[in-house]
Amino acid sequence: MQVFTRIVDSGSFTQAAKEMKISRASATSMLKQLEKSLGVRLLHRTTRSVNPTADGRFYYHRCQNILSEVSETEDILSQVAAMPRGQLRVDLPNTFSRMEVIPRLTGFCETYPDVELVLSAGDRVINLVEESVDCAIRIGKLLDTSLVSRSLRSLPQVTCVSRLYLDQYGNPEGVDDLEGHQCIEYRSSSSGEVEPLEFSIRGELQKVHLPVTISVSNGDSYVAACAAGMGIIQIPEYHIHQQLDEGSLVEILPNIRPSPLSLSVLYSHHSHMKPSLRVFIDWVVNRFG
Repeated sequence: MQVFTRIVDSGSFTQAAKEMKISRASATSMLKQLEKSLGVRLLHRTTRSVNPTADGRFYYHRCQNILSEVSETEDILSQVAAMPRGQLRVDLPNTFSRMEVIPRLTGFCETYPDVELVLSAGDRVINLVEESVDCAIRIGKLLDTSLVSRSLRSLPQVTCVSRLYLDQYGNPEGVDDLEGHQCIEYRSSSSGEVEPLEFSIRGELQKVHLPVTISVSNGDSYVAACAAGMGIIQIPEYHIHQQLDEGSLVEILPNIRPSPLSLSVLYSHHSHMKPSLRVFIDWVVNRFG
């Protein structure tokens, strides 16, 4: 598995063999034995390039997770006596960091005083390897399948409007009553994707397209536009629980809420699972799993 994933990562038998300090012939022989034992072809090989087949891509991603677990287990056993220490760089969604993570961090910092947390927060999805970030918490669909991910709890979403909007447009009782209403569009700052409103009706998702008053790419701007009476939004409940409690924002159509959003913690399979990263991921899983 290690030889195979190195070949895919480097795109070269020669480079993979060099990195693993074995001969190219040995790497070629191991790959052939692996394909024979699995009964499938894993790589397309030409004189100029090496690329995984469809089966190879599937096997590659599974191998990444397996090898990461093996490496993590070995590190835990070999470093069990080592106190986590040093700098740990973590990237978080902006509002989730401010409202959910940072208020709970005191306990972690008291338990691991030698770990220096360096947090970055924003709505832009960064490349962990390129920006030397140890791990990240992500909300929603994961785009980078090269990262190792651990699923956490789901985040319930609500459909809501401001009191001002409700007074002007009324409170819809169902999807059919949304005619004549308008929404605020959230555009991903990373992918540029825009999703229509969606509602879960008898176990099936129904997408609804409404006229758009304004388009934003930031969670706080999304809520601010809603509070100003500019339209309907759909957003994780944690983001606006204070406004809902105060009554400045009102949930509508509570019986057909949109699907919950997934929450995950990610790190690169290339990362050495240093003790500080291991204990931080364990802490995240314990708090948000």
